[in-house]
Amino acid sequence: MQNEYPPNERQKLSPLKIASYAGIAIGALAIICVLVSIFFIGTIMNKFIKPRITKACADAYPAYSLRIADMNYSIFQNRFGFDSVALRAVDGTFSSNMGSFSIGGIEWIHLLWGGNFEPKNLANADFAAQYIQLIFPRSRYILWCKQMHVSVPDSEMVTESLEVHPWAGDDEFFGGSKFRKTRLNIVIPHFSIMGLACLELLQGKSYHARSVHIYEALLDILVNKDKPDSRDTSGPFMPNEILSSIQETLQVDSLNFMNGRLKYCEEFVFGSKPAFITFSNMQVLAEGIANHSGRDAMLVIHAQANLADAGMLKVFMRIPIASPEFSFHYSGSLSTMDLSPLNSMLEISDQMRIKTGVLQEATFDVDVVSGRARGTLRGIYNDLTLASIDKETGSENGFSDGFISFIANNFRIRKTNVPDKSGSMKIGMVKYIRQPDDPFIQFAWFALRIAVQNVVGI
Repeated sequence: MQNEYPPNERQKLSPLKIASYAGIAIGALAIICVLVSIFFIGTIMNKFIKPRITKACADAYPAYSLRIADMNYSIFQNRFGFDSVALRAVDGTFSSNMGSFSIGGIEWIHLLWGGNFEPKNLANADFAAQYIQLIFPRSRYILWCKQMHVSVPDSEMVTESLEVHPWAGDDEFFGGSKFRKTRLNIVIPHFSIMGLACLELLQGKSYHARSVHIYEALLDILVNKDKPDSRDTSGPFMPNEILSSIQETLQVDSLNFMNGRLKYCEEFVFGSKPAFITFSNMQVLAEGIANHSGRDAMLVIHAQANLADAGMLKVFMRIPIASPEFSFHYSGSLSTMDLSPLNSMLEISDQMRIKTGVLQEATFDVDVVSGRARGTLRGIYNDLTLASIDKETGSENGFSDGFISFIANNFRIRKTNVPDKSGSMKIGMVKYIRQPDDPFIQFAWFALRIAVQNVVGI
Protein backbone atom coordinates (compact mmCIF):
# COMPACT_ATOMS: atom_id res chain seq x y z
CA MET A 1 0.00 0.00 0.00
CA GLN A 2 1.38 3.40 -0.97
CA ASN A 3 1.95 6.17 1.63
CA GLU A 4 -0.38 9.11 1.31
CA TYR A 5 2.39 11.71 1.93
CA PRO A 6 6.02 11.69 0.89
CA PRO A 7 8.61 11.17 3.67
CA ASN A 8 9.77 14.83 3.69
CA GLU A 9 6.21 15.99 4.23
CA ARG A 10 5.74 13.67 7.24
CA GLN A 11 8.70 15.20 9.05
CA LYS A 12 7.32 18.72 8.94
CA LEU A 13 5.50 20.08 12.02
CA SER A 14 2.33 22.04 11.80
CA PRO A 15 2.33 25.71 12.96
CA LEU A 16 -0.03 24.75 15.77
CA LYS A 17 2.46 22.24 17.15
CA ILE A 18 5.30 24.68 16.81
CA ALA A 19 3.33 27.27 18.74
CA SER A 20 2.41 24.74 21.42
CA TYR A 21 6.03 23.65 21.85
CA ALA A 22 7.18 27.26 21.99
CA GLY A 23 4.51 28.01 24.61
CA ILE A 24 5.66 25.06 26.68
CA ALA A 25 9.28 26.22 26.44
CA ILE A 26 8.39 29.79 27.40
CA GLY A 27 6.21 28.60 30.26
CA ALA A 28 8.97 26.33 31.52
CA LEU A 29 11.42 29.22 31.29
CA ALA A 30 9.00 31.46 33.16
CA ILE A 31 8.54 28.85 35.85
CA ILE A 32 12.29 28.48 36.16
CA CYS A 33 12.65 32.27 36.42
CA VAL A 34 9.96 32.43 39.09
CA LEU A 35 11.59 29.62 41.05
CA VAL A 36 14.97 31.30 40.75
CA SER A 37 13.40 34.59 41.85
CA ILE A 38 11.79 32.91 44.84
CA PHE A 39 14.71 30.79 45.99
CA PHE A 40 17.72 32.75 44.77
CA ILE A 41 16.50 36.37 44.67
CA GLY A 42 18.46 37.22 47.81
CA THR A 43 21.73 35.99 46.33
CA ILE A 44 21.11 37.82 43.06
CA MET A 45 20.15 41.03 44.82
CA ASN A 46 23.14 41.09 47.14
CA LYS A 47 25.68 40.13 44.49
CA PHE A 48 24.56 42.26 41.56
CA ILE A 49 21.98 44.87 42.55
CA LYS A 50 23.20 46.06 45.96
CA PRO A 51 26.53 47.34 44.58
CA ARG A 52 24.67 49.24 41.85
CA ILE A 53 22.35 50.91 44.35
CA THR A 54 25.25 51.85 46.62
CA LYS A 55 27.16 53.33 43.70
CA ALA A 56 24.10 55.23 42.39
CA CYS A 57 23.50 56.80 45.83
CA ALA A 58 27.17 57.70 46.17
CA ASP A 59 27.12 59.43 42.77
CA ALA A 60 23.92 61.32 43.60
CA TYR A 61 24.90 62.28 47.18
CA PRO A 62 28.72 62.40 47.43
CA ALA A 63 28.60 64.09 50.84
CA TYR A 64 27.32 60.85 52.41
CA SER A 65 28.59 57.31 52.75
CA LEU A 66 26.07 54.44 52.60
CA ARG A 67 26.43 50.84 53.78
CA ILE A 68 23.59 48.34 53.48
CA ALA A 69 23.41 44.78 54.80
CA ASP A 70 21.54 41.86 53.24
CA MET A 71 18.77 42.80 50.81
CA ASN A 72 15.49 41.18 49.93
CA TYR A 73 12.86 42.00 47.33
CA SER A 74 9.11 41.40 47.00
CA ILE A 75 8.15 41.12 43.35
CA PHE A 76 4.44 41.54 43.93
CA GLN A 77 4.85 44.63 46.15
CA ASN A 78 7.84 46.05 44.25
CA ARG A 79 9.51 46.62 47.60
CA PHE A 80 13.15 46.40 48.60
CA GLY A 81 14.07 45.51 52.16
CA PHE A 82 17.38 45.87 53.97
CA ASP A 83 18.28 44.07 57.18
CA SER A 84 20.23 47.15 58.31
CA VAL A 85 21.45 50.44 56.87
CA ALA A 86 24.31 52.70 57.99
CA LEU A 87 24.62 56.27 56.73
CA ARG A 88 27.19 58.86 57.73
CA ALA A 89 28.28 62.28 56.62
CA VAL A 90 31.73 62.36 55.09
CA ASP A 91 32.62 65.46 57.15
CA GLY A 92 31.81 63.60 60.38
CA THR A 93 28.89 65.81 61.45
CA PHE A 94 26.62 62.81 61.98
CA SER A 95 26.28 59.06 61.55
CA SER A 96 23.23 56.84 61.64
CA ASN A 97 22.16 53.22 61.88
CA MET A 98 18.82 51.57 61.17
CA GLY A 99 17.70 48.16 62.33
CA SER A 100 15.62 47.54 59.22
CA PHE A 101 14.66 49.65 56.24
CA SER A 102 12.36 49.14 53.25
CA ILE A 103 11.50 51.15 50.13
CA GLY A 104 8.54 50.67 47.81
CA GLY A 105 7.12 52.38 44.74
CA ILE A 106 10.42 52.98 42.90
CA GLU A 107 11.20 52.04 39.30
CA TRP A 108 14.48 50.16 39.59
CA ILE A 109 15.03 48.88 36.05
CA HIS A 110 17.08 51.84 34.83
CA LEU A 111 19.39 51.50 37.86
CA LEU A 112 20.19 47.94 36.84
CA TRP A 113 21.42 49.27 33.50
CA GLY A 114 23.66 51.87 35.11
CA GLY A 115 21.21 54.78 35.33
CA ASN A 116 21.61 57.56 37.90
CA PHE A 117 19.59 57.67 41.09
CA GLU A 118 17.72 61.00 41.15
CA PRO A 119 15.09 62.47 43.52
CA LYS A 120 12.44 62.32 40.79
CA ASN A 121 12.72 58.52 40.91
CA LEU A 122 11.15 58.73 44.39
CA ALA A 123 7.93 60.48 43.34
CA ASN A 124 5.81 57.41 44.22
CA ALA A 125 8.03 56.02 46.94
CA ASP A 126 7.33 55.25 50.56
CA PHE A 127 9.89 54.44 53.24
CA ALA A 128 9.60 52.46 56.46
CA ALA A 129 12.36 52.17 59.05
CA GLN A 130 12.75 50.78 62.55
CA TYR A 131 15.18 51.40 65.38
CA ILE A 132 16.84 54.46 63.92
CA GLN A 133 19.82 56.01 65.69
CA LEU A 134 21.49 59.27 64.65
CA ILE A 135 24.68 60.35 66.42
CA PHE A 136 25.92 63.97 66.39
CA PRO A 137 29.54 63.87 67.69
CA ARG A 138 30.05 67.62 67.90
CA SER A 139 27.06 68.27 70.15
CA ARG A 140 27.37 64.84 71.86
CA TYR A 141 23.69 64.09 71.31
CA ILE A 142 21.80 61.06 70.03
CA LEU A 143 18.46 60.93 68.24
CA TRP A 144 16.65 57.60 68.53
CA CYS A 145 13.39 56.56 66.92
CA LYS A 146 11.55 53.27 67.22
CA GLN A 147 9.62 53.57 63.96
CA MET A 148 9.31 55.98 61.04
CA HIS A 149 7.18 55.99 57.90
CA VAL A 150 7.49 58.48 55.03
CA SER A 151 5.09 58.58 52.07
CA VAL A 152 6.16 60.81 49.19
CA PRO A 153 2.82 60.76 47.29
CA ASP A 154 0.90 61.43 50.53
CA SER A 155 3.41 64.12 51.59
CA GLU A 156 3.60 62.92 55.17
CA MET A 157 6.02 61.60 57.76
CA VAL A 158 5.03 59.81 60.96
CA THR A 159 7.31 58.69 63.78
CA GLU A 160 6.71 56.72 66.97
CA SER A 161 8.81 56.92 70.15
CA LEU A 162 11.23 59.67 69.19
CA GLU A 163 13.95 60.61 71.72
CA VAL A 164 16.78 63.16 71.79
CA HIS A 165 19.33 63.12 74.60
CA PRO A 166 23.10 63.20 75.28
CA TRP A 167 24.88 59.93 74.52
CA ALA A 168 26.20 59.82 78.10
CA GLY A 169 24.84 60.63 81.56
CA ASP A 170 24.64 64.10 83.08
CA ASP A 171 27.96 63.72 84.92
CA GLU A 172 29.88 63.01 81.72
CA PHE A 173 27.92 65.58 79.71
CA PHE A 174 28.66 68.43 82.11
CA GLY A 175 32.12 67.14 82.99
CA GLY A 176 33.26 67.60 79.41
CA SER A 177 33.18 71.40 79.73
CA LYS A 178 34.57 73.82 82.29
CA PHE A 179 31.80 76.29 81.49
CA ARG A 180 28.05 76.26 82.08
CA LYS A 181 25.95 74.16 79.70
CA THR A 182 22.30 73.34 79.12
CA ARG A 183 21.31 69.70 78.82
CA LEU A 184 18.16 68.66 76.95
CA ASN A 185 16.22 65.41 77.18
CA ILE A 186 13.30 65.16 74.76
CA VAL A 187 10.80 62.30 74.51
CA ILE A 188 8.04 62.43 71.87
CA PRO A 189 5.68 59.42 71.77
CA HIS A 190 4.07 60.50 68.48
CA PHE A 191 5.29 63.01 65.88
CA SER A 192 3.83 63.70 62.45
CA ILE A 193 4.37 66.11 59.56
CA MET A 194 1.62 66.73 57.00
CA GLY A 195 1.98 68.45 53.64
CA LEU A 196 5.70 67.70 53.53
CA ALA A 197 7.49 68.60 50.28
CA CYS A 198 9.48 65.36 50.22
CA LEU A 199 11.22 65.71 46.86
CA GLU A 200 12.37 69.26 47.58
CA LEU A 201 13.64 68.05 50.93
CA LEU A 202 15.67 65.25 49.31
CA GLN A 203 17.11 67.70 46.80
CA GLY A 204 18.13 70.05 49.60
CA LYS A 205 16.33 72.96 47.96
CA SER A 206 13.78 73.76 50.66
CA TYR A 207 12.03 72.49 53.76
CA HIS A 208 8.31 73.07 53.49
CA ALA A 209 5.45 71.53 55.45
CA ARG A 210 1.85 72.45 56.01
CA SER A 211 1.67 71.33 59.64
CA VAL A 212 3.71 69.61 62.35
CA HIS A 213 2.00 67.79 65.23
CA ILE A 214 3.80 66.78 68.43
CA TYR A 215 1.83 64.74 70.96
CA GLU A 216 2.47 64.34 74.71
CA ALA A 217 6.11 65.32 74.52
CA LEU A 218 8.37 65.61 77.58
CA LEU A 219 11.10 68.26 77.58
CA ASP A 220 13.58 68.07 80.47
CA ILE A 221 16.07 70.98 80.73
CA LEU A 222 18.99 71.05 83.20
CA VAL A 223 21.46 73.93 83.65
CA ASN A 224 24.62 73.39 85.73
CA LYS A 225 24.80 76.63 87.72
CA ASP A 226 27.90 75.46 89.59
CA LYS A 227 30.10 76.51 86.65
CA PRO A 228 30.82 79.98 85.22
CA ASP A 229 29.34 81.38 82.03
CA SER A 230 31.10 80.57 78.79
CA ARG A 231 33.60 83.07 77.50
CA ASP A 232 31.99 82.67 74.12
CA THR A 233 29.83 85.78 73.93
CA SER A 234 27.74 84.39 71.08
CA GLY A 235 25.79 82.09 73.43
CA PRO A 236 22.93 79.81 72.36
CA PHE A 237 21.18 80.76 69.16
CA MET A 238 17.85 82.56 69.48
CA PRO A 239 14.87 81.73 67.18
CA ASN A 240 15.60 84.49 64.65
CA GLU A 241 19.28 83.51 64.53
CA ILE A 242 18.45 79.84 63.99
CA LEU A 243 16.07 80.64 61.13
CA SER A 244 18.43 83.11 59.45
CA SER A 245 21.35 80.65 59.66
CA ILE A 246 19.52 78.11 57.47
CA GLN A 247 20.57 78.73 53.88
CA GLU A 248 17.77 76.72 52.28
CA THR A 249 14.19 77.94 52.32
CA LEU A 250 12.31 76.84 55.42
CA GLN A 251 8.55 77.21 55.83
CA VAL A 252 6.21 75.51 58.29
CA ASP A 253 2.70 76.93 58.25
CA SER A 254 1.84 75.70 61.76
CA LEU A 255 3.36 73.68 64.60
CA ASN A 256 1.05 72.12 67.20
CA PHE A 257 2.48 70.97 70.52
CA MET A 258 -0.27 69.11 72.37
CA ASN A 259 -0.48 67.83 75.97
CA GLY A 260 3.22 68.28 76.57
CA ARG A 261 5.24 68.64 79.74
CA LEU A 262 8.28 70.82 80.46
CA LYS A 263 10.58 70.44 83.46
CA TYR A 264 13.18 73.18 83.94
CA CYS A 265 16.00 72.45 86.43
CA GLU A 266 19.02 74.32 87.82
CA GLU A 267 21.86 72.46 89.56
CA PHE A 268 23.86 74.64 91.96
CA VAL A 269 26.12 71.95 93.47
CA PHE A 270 27.50 69.12 91.34
CA GLY A 271 25.52 65.92 91.94
CA SER A 272 22.99 67.55 94.27
CA LYS A 273 19.23 67.77 93.94
CA PRO A 274 18.41 70.51 91.40
CA ALA A 275 15.90 73.30 91.76
CA PHE A 276 13.03 72.76 89.34
CA ILE A 277 9.74 74.09 88.07
CA THR A 278 7.24 72.19 85.92
CA PHE A 279 4.77 73.11 83.19
CA SER A 280 2.20 70.39 82.51
CA ASN A 281 -0.64 69.98 80.01
CA MET A 282 1.18 72.30 77.62
CA GLN A 283 -0.62 73.44 74.47
CA VAL A 284 1.46 75.43 71.98
CA LEU A 285 0.54 76.73 68.53
CA ALA A 286 3.30 78.37 66.46
CA GLU A 287 2.46 79.94 63.09
CA GLY A 288 4.60 81.56 60.42
CA ILE A 289 7.84 79.57 60.89
CA ALA A 290 9.94 80.73 57.93
CA ASN A 291 13.35 82.17 57.16
CA HIS A 292 13.02 84.00 53.83
CA SER A 293 9.92 86.10 54.38
CA GLY A 294 9.41 89.85 54.20
CA ARG A 295 10.75 92.39 56.66
CA ASP A 296 7.48 92.47 58.59
CA ALA A 297 7.10 88.68 58.87
CA MET A 298 6.40 87.43 62.39
CA LEU A 299 6.61 84.11 64.14
CA VAL A 300 3.49 84.05 66.34
CA ILE A 301 3.23 81.71 69.34
CA HIS A 302 0.20 80.98 71.52
CA ALA A 303 0.92 78.81 74.58
CA GLN A 304 -0.69 77.74 77.80
CA ALA A 305 0.26 75.32 80.59
CA ASN A 306 -0.33 74.46 84.22
CA LEU A 307 2.48 76.07 86.23
CA ALA A 308 3.65 73.67 88.95
CA ASP A 309 0.24 71.94 88.57
CA ALA A 310 -1.26 74.90 90.47
CA GLY A 311 -2.19 77.74 88.10
CA MET A 312 -2.91 78.29 84.42
CA LEU A 313 -0.18 80.23 82.62
CA LYS A 314 -0.96 81.78 79.21
CA VAL A 315 1.67 83.36 76.95
CA PHE A 316 1.55 85.18 73.62
CA MET A 317 4.72 85.93 71.62
CA ARG A 318 5.57 87.81 68.45
CA ILE A 319 9.08 87.27 67.11
CA PRO A 320 10.34 89.28 64.07
CA ILE A 321 11.86 86.67 61.78
CA ALA A 322 13.98 88.99 59.64
CA SER A 323 15.46 90.93 62.55
CA PRO A 324 19.25 90.48 62.87
CA GLU A 325 18.96 91.37 66.57
CA PHE A 326 17.47 89.40 69.42
CA SER A 327 14.18 91.27 69.70
CA PHE A 328 10.62 90.12 70.37
CA HIS A 329 7.52 90.85 72.43
CA TYR A 330 5.72 88.60 74.90
CA SER A 331 2.81 88.98 77.25
CA GLY A 332 0.55 86.77 79.29
CA SER A 333 -1.24 85.97 82.51
CA LEU A 334 -1.27 83.57 85.45
CA SER A 335 -4.52 82.52 87.13
CA THR A 336 -5.34 82.14 90.81
CA MET A 337 -3.03 79.68 92.57
CA ASP A 338 -1.51 78.69 95.86
CA LEU A 339 2.12 79.87 95.78
CA SER A 340 3.70 77.08 97.85
CA PRO A 341 4.23 74.72 94.85
CA LEU A 342 6.91 77.18 93.69
CA ASN A 343 9.08 75.97 96.59
CA SER A 344 10.56 73.27 94.34
CA MET A 345 12.53 76.09 92.72
CA LEU A 346 12.86 78.69 95.53
CA GLU A 347 14.12 76.41 98.30
CA ILE A 348 17.23 75.45 96.34
CA SER A 349 17.82 78.53 94.17
CA ASP A 350 17.15 81.16 96.87
CA GLN A 351 17.17 79.22 100.19
CA MET A 352 13.68 80.58 100.79
CA ARG A 353 10.41 78.76 101.49
CA ILE A 354 6.89 80.09 100.90
CA LYS A 355 4.91 79.32 104.07
CA THR A 356 1.63 80.87 102.96
CA GLY A 357 0.44 82.97 100.05
CA VAL A 358 -2.28 83.03 97.42
CA LEU A 359 -2.00 84.67 94.03
CA GLN A 360 -5.25 86.14 92.75
CA GLU A 361 -3.98 87.17 89.33
CA ALA A 362 -0.80 88.16 87.52
CA THR A 363 -0.26 89.77 84.11
CA PHE A 364 2.92 90.75 82.31
CA ASP A 365 3.92 92.62 79.18
CA VAL A 366 7.55 92.65 78.02
CA ASP A 367 9.43 94.11 75.04
CA VAL A 368 12.88 92.78 74.19
CA VAL A 369 15.14 94.96 72.03
CA SER A 370 18.67 93.82 71.20
CA GLY A 371 18.70 91.42 74.15
CA ARG A 372 17.39 93.97 76.69
CA ALA A 373 14.06 93.14 78.29
CA ARG A 374 11.90 95.99 79.54
CA GLY A 375 8.30 95.78 80.73
CA THR A 376 5.94 95.44 83.65
CA LEU A 377 4.44 92.72 85.82
CA ARG A 378 1.25 93.20 87.86
CA GLY A 379 0.66 90.64 90.58
CA ILE A 380 -2.27 90.66 93.02
CA TYR A 381 -1.68 88.41 96.02
CA ASN A 382 -2.21 88.26 99.79
CA ASP A 383 -1.04 86.56 103.00
CA LEU A 384 2.51 85.96 101.76
CA THR A 385 4.97 84.72 104.41
CA LEU A 386 8.46 83.37 103.79
CA ALA A 387 10.99 81.36 105.76
CA SER A 388 14.73 81.32 105.27
CA ILE A 389 16.08 77.77 105.23
CA ASP A 390 19.48 76.19 105.72
CA LYS A 391 21.28 75.58 102.45
CA GLU A 392 22.47 72.12 103.46
CA THR A 393 19.61 70.71 105.55
CA GLY A 394 16.57 72.71 104.39
CA SER A 395 15.69 73.41 108.04
CA GLU A 396 13.97 76.62 109.21
CA ASN A 397 15.10 76.16 112.84
CA GLY A 398 18.54 77.74 112.78
CA PHE A 399 18.98 81.06 114.63
CA SER A 400 20.23 82.87 111.54
CA ASP A 401 17.45 81.39 109.44
CA GLY A 402 14.81 82.44 111.96
CA PHE A 403 16.28 85.92 112.19
CA ILE A 404 16.36 86.34 108.42
CA SER A 405 12.77 85.06 108.17
CA PHE A 406 11.65 87.53 110.87
CA ILE A 407 13.33 90.46 109.09
CA ALA A 408 11.97 89.37 105.73
CA ASN A 409 8.38 88.99 106.89
CA ASN A 410 8.26 92.15 109.02
CA PHE A 411 10.47 94.66 107.28
CA ARG A 412 11.38 93.62 103.72
CA ILE A 413 8.80 91.63 101.83
CA ARG A 414 5.44 92.92 100.71
CA LYS A 415 3.03 90.45 102.33
CA THR A 416 0.01 91.72 100.40
CA ASN A 417 -0.19 93.45 97.06
CA VAL A 418 -3.76 94.44 96.21
CA PRO A 419 -5.11 97.70 94.78
CA ASP A 420 -5.96 100.27 97.45
CA LYS A 421 -8.94 102.62 97.34
CA SER A 422 -7.22 104.69 94.69
CA GLY A 423 -6.48 101.58 92.64
CA SER A 424 -2.70 101.82 93.06
CA MET A 425 -0.45 98.84 93.84
CA LYS A 426 3.16 97.81 93.47
CA ILE A 427 4.06 97.07 89.85
CA GLY A 428 7.15 95.01 89.11
CA MET A 429 9.59 96.41 86.58
CA VAL A 430 11.21 94.05 84.09
CA LYS A 431 14.86 95.03 83.57
CA TYR A 432 17.07 92.24 82.36
CA ILE A 433 19.97 91.92 79.90
CA ARG A 434 20.57 88.63 78.15
CA GLN A 435 23.53 86.70 79.55
CA PRO A 436 25.88 84.82 77.20
CA ASP A 437 24.53 81.38 78.12
CA ASP A 438 20.83 82.23 78.31
CA PRO A 439 18.68 79.98 76.08
CA PHE A 440 15.46 81.50 74.81
CA ILE A 441 13.04 80.09 77.40
CA GLN A 442 15.46 80.73 80.25
CA PHE A 443 15.89 84.36 79.18
CA ALA A 444 12.13 84.97 79.16
CA TRP A 445 11.77 83.36 82.61
CA PHE A 446 14.71 85.22 84.18
CA ALA A 447 13.35 88.56 82.98
CA LEU A 448 10.03 87.85 84.71
CA ARG A 449 11.74 86.53 87.84
CA ILE A 450 13.46 89.89 88.35
CA ALA A 451 10.05 91.62 88.22
CA VAL A 452 8.58 89.14 90.72
CA GLN A 453 11.41 89.84 93.15
CA ASN A 454 10.81 93.56 92.61
CA VAL A 455 7.13 93.24 93.58
CA VAL A 456 7.66 90.98 96.60
CA GLY A 457 10.66 92.93 97.84
CA ILE A 458 13.14 90.06 97.94
